[in-house]
Amino acid sequence: MRFFRTLLVLAVVFFTNNGNVGVTGVDAVTGNRNELCDVEKHVSGSNNCVQFSVTSGTGCAWMCNYCASQLATYNYYFTDGVCTYQEGQGCVGNPIAGKTYTCCSV
Repeated sequence: MRFFRTLLVLAVVFFTNNGNVGVTGVDAVTGNRNELCDVEKHVSGSNNCVQFSVTSGTGCAWMCNYCASQLATYNYYFTDGVCTYQEGQGCVGNPIAGKTYTCCSV
């Protein structure tokens, strides 16, 4: 029999010294604090876009939820295709810590 631990995370939004917005997560079980992403800026143009970078351990499920929340739609895409929706698996991909990603509404 396998036992699964539910990871509860409390997200805290803060402003960094360079004016960016950061999101920190706190594991409710261990109390460990982890920076989840650094939101750099909104990009103007024909589509609404948001740029952000992630830290180690942040996956596509979090990134897709973040984009949907920030763009107020589930109809969006990642400009470099880092995360995609796969039937039966949800949002999947292999993000790289520290790289800047952009998601835009369609």
